[in-house]
Amino acid sequence: MAVLTEEQTLIRDQASAWVIDKAPVSSFRALRDSESGQGFQPETFQAMVDMGWSGILVPEQYGGSDLGYLTCGLILEQLGRQLTASPFFASSLVGATALALAGNSAQQEALLPGIVDGSAIVVLALEESSRHQPEQTALQADQEGDGFALNGSKTFVAEGMAATHCIVASRTSGEPGDARGISLFLVPSDAQGITRTALPTIDSRDHAKLSFSNVHVDNSALLGTLDEGMPVLEAVLDRARIGLAAEMLGTASQAFDMTLEYLKTRQQFGKVIGSFQALGHRAAEMYSLMEQSRSCVEAALQAVDAGADNVPQLASLAKCQVGKFLFKMSNELIQIHGGIGMTDEFDAGLYLKRARILEASFGNRAYHRDRYATLMDF
Repeated sequence: MAVLTEEQTLIRDQASAWVIDKAPVSSFRALRDSESGQGFQPETFQAMVDMGWSGILVPEQYGGSDLGYLTCGLILEQLGRQLTASPFFASSLVGATALALAGNSAQQEALLPGIVDGSAIVVLALEESSRHQPEQTALQADQEGDGFALNGSKTFVAEGMAATHCIVASRTSGEPGDARGISLFLVPSDAQGITRTALPTIDSRDHAKLSFSNVHVDNSALLGTLDEGMPVLEAVLDRARIGLAAEMLGTASQAFDMTLEYLKTRQQFGKVIGSFQALGHRAAEMYSLMEQSRSCVEAALQAVDAGADNVPQLASLAKCQVGKFLFKMSNELIQIHGGIGMTDEFDAGLYLKRARILEASFGNRAYHRDRYATLMDF
């Protein structure tokens, strides 16, 4: 396990206490049952802003605290434990990271303070199919006058309905499948020509399809270098994958704790079921997976903060390993609880549904096994 500073320990403990008290899974259930169409409760996110979480990755000159990715990961883990819905991951991590790595000073000055105070929700619009294939970007951005015209669509955009701005991966040259020719554009989500459609998903979160019809942006909207967006996009995606792995770790760890508590209290044939050897073996296997996953996630978070060269490898390792743990643990949560695990009244189903979305986001296990092998020259 990572050795935390006193400040990181305080933030982790604060996050743990807050999500249990103010944003537990029961709050998410109430949000789902309200059928309001909202992917999160604004007051919940505002509380995160007030605690300074939205500025964790933002430099101090823009109002943030710049406390690093390990600190951010500690918060994401606690949010994952209670299935707390918010734009924290999509905007405070992914959006802020993209602006920090690719934005110029004008773009950073325009939006980073807004990410910190919650007035700007900046998200990444990347996927164009149900599979994670960044190099297959096909949304076209053609030069037109003093800027570009965007045509195409993006799907499964996290927090897409709530977003104020989108970072849109676009093709400015070449063909889908080419790494070169991808450019990133910063686009207001209410720009003329953008149509946003809510996408119902099993985890009841805010996902949207964005359609672009001759959306004009001027040259100042370009984020980074024309045609050379793929390297910085991969750097952003790796940080997103690691952050998502931290959230997944929290979701799976909470499922483990729920299952362990049930094993200790549920009685059958006059004994607590945890005393049955077969169930004990299953719990031991899940515990081992949990500790392996934590090591992978914390190593990846620390590598980002240290500016290490092996961040891509560690990102894929973490996403794959935690994906394995979350898949197995969410299944065990249902199976060991038996009939009650299948009911909507019990929280296990909420964890299972969220698990399946998280596993597929930013590359599933198969994607990252292949990527890891390629990066390691296997």
